[in-house]
Amino acid sequence: MKRSRVLLILALIASELFVPIYANADNQPRRVLSGWIPYYSVKSVLPFVKKIPALPAPASDASITCDDNEFSLEDLALINNSYLYRNRDLMKEVMPFWYTLKSPTVIRDDYVTGNPSWPMADVLCLMRKSGVSIIPSITDGTNKLVLSKYLADPKIRAEIVKTIVDLVNRKNFDGIDLDFEGFAFVDGSATWPSTAPNWILFIKELASVLHENKKILSVTTPVHFNPLERSKGYTVYSWAAIAPSIDRLRIMTYDYSVAKPGPIGPIFWVDKTIQYAISVMPASKVFIGLPGYGRDWITSITGACPTSAPPSVFSSAKAATFKMNYASAKAAIDGATPIFDEKSSEATYSYVRTFNGKTASGAATTCSVARTVWFQNSRSFAERSALVGKYRLGGVALWTMGMEDPSATAEIRSAAVAIAPDQVISTAMTDRSEALFGEEIFFSGALSLQDNTPLKSLPILIEARKLTSLEWKKIAEISTDDNGAFGTSILLGTSTLLRVRSEGTWERLDSMSSEFSVSIKPRLSLQAPTTIKIGERKTISGKLYPNEAGRLVQVQRLISGKWRSDGFTSVTNDDGSFTVNVVELKRGIETLRVLVAQTLTSPEVTAPQFSLLVR
Repeated sequence: MKRSRVLLILALIASELFVPIYANADNQPRRVLSGWIPYYSVKSVLPFVKKIPALPAPASDASITCDDNEFSLEDLALINNSYLYRNRDLMKEVMPFWYTLKSPTVIRDDYVTGNPSWPMADVLCLMRKSGVSIIPSITDGTNKLVLSKYLADPKIRAEIVKTIVDLVNRKNFDGIDLDFEGFAFVDGSATWPSTAPNWILFIKELASVLHENKKILSVTTPVHFNPLERSKGYTVYSWAAIAPSIDRLRIMTYDYSVAKPGPIGPIFWVDKTIQYAISVMPASKVFIGLPGYGRDWITSITGACPTSAPPSVFSSAKAATFKMNYASAKAAIDGATPIFDEKSSEATYSYVRTFNGKTASGAATTCSVARTVWFQNSRSFAERSALVGKYRLGGVALWTMGMEDPSATAEIRSAAVAIAPDQVISTAMTDRSEALFGEEIFFSGALSLQDNTPLKSLPILIEARKLTSLEWKKIAEISTDDNGAFGTSILLGTSTLLRVRSEGTWERLDSMSSEFSVSIKPRLSLQAPTTIKIGERKTISGKLYPNEAGRLVQVQRLISGKWRSDGFTSVTNDDGSFTVNVVELKRGIETLRVLVAQTLTSPEVTAPQFSLLVR
């Protein structure tokens, strides 16, 4: 009995798991959150679960999907409580950090190495079910100057473009994120003037092919400032030149202090690079990088440390890093109280650790190690998230997703709710659900905000999809009138689904009306004689709309109230046209019609009956 009750509770939880997150749009925040999910920390955002029963991998990853019944109830409950699902209403996209470019034709899959017993297909299907777009990152895994040499060769550039696009299409990803940091941190700034032009060409060429495939190009780079100013940043990435080609720019607004103690990404530095970015591209393309980590530097060592001291304790040691969600516990362990530095908008504190023990020779010794810590806290995230609203940016990007403190996530949510766009209500209808080929139908409706405020002069797209296709195509672009209404006549050539769509802006969400089905009946046009002599051969010609070749055409005669075929037949040509020769052997007035016989996929079509005087 107890287990049945538990399973019932789990079932109720699971039933809510894959409900669309737009069901209650009143409280929906702006979807500003994105972030990287490294291959070594997938479990920080999703639980380790496997589909049941185990299914064979599909021939193409493009068809990967998953349903509730492929997971146990217990696993569904775990999924629902995971980081990704709890915050999916904040997220528009995620960047799995899973791939490394090794050569023009080889992209290494790092996910498999990090998760050998957890199939990528399972993770991807869970991500897709959460409603986020998947835009994996590719890093530069080549040696110094190798990638820059590749990009200098047009043929090799084209190979790299093909390799990347093939990966995106094969896995059905929504796009790709380039994180090629070697130019900045390995090659040396002296190479930038020669690398930049080839980087620009590469981005243009890759963007062109990705956009043809309706995929997104995201680029992640270190900071860049106005080249005319003293602080130029990493100019090799040429933001102004690549701006027309890219869809996302994710700025690594962290690692300001690495070798020496200091803020991770001071807000004045963040603000400055954002201002340059939005001066050369639409602000909606720009994402602020948020660090989910802090650093702990050694500033001095007094005395000789014992052999029992940690091996990392020496004066030139690199700073230790820690996760942001560990910062409070760490400060307590260090016996320190962080202070908030207003100028940098970050938390910091200093402390001293003493080590007692013996030297290698056995002598007693003591050392005091002074350390300084910097990290961003929830207030830091709140103030950086506020920049999204201030500058109308695309959002923020976490390195790495899931390392931040829950209170920091809450601040992102608060900021996202404060700048939430209005929901648009779209209504539409057709004046009829059935029409003959060549007849116009009238498609009309209205768009308003939730409080019924009409959206006047709003550009809208009318889209159509053939019943035999999965692709929606734009057939008209019009605007609403002062009452938020629209109406237009549409000529359809085949049975079609119709809908109206409006694109989102900073102030408004995009909208989609319900779909309306319009059935189009085929039509026959006919040229027939009105008189004929006995024994004379006459021609009846016509055309079937829409065109369809090979359809059987019959001439029928009305006899005793019933239509009977008289043996005069033909078939339609490639353009739907046909001719039938008839001969009459009896004087009088005959009532005839032309019929195109039905097939397995097409209905019977008849032309209006006509009279023929036989002399």
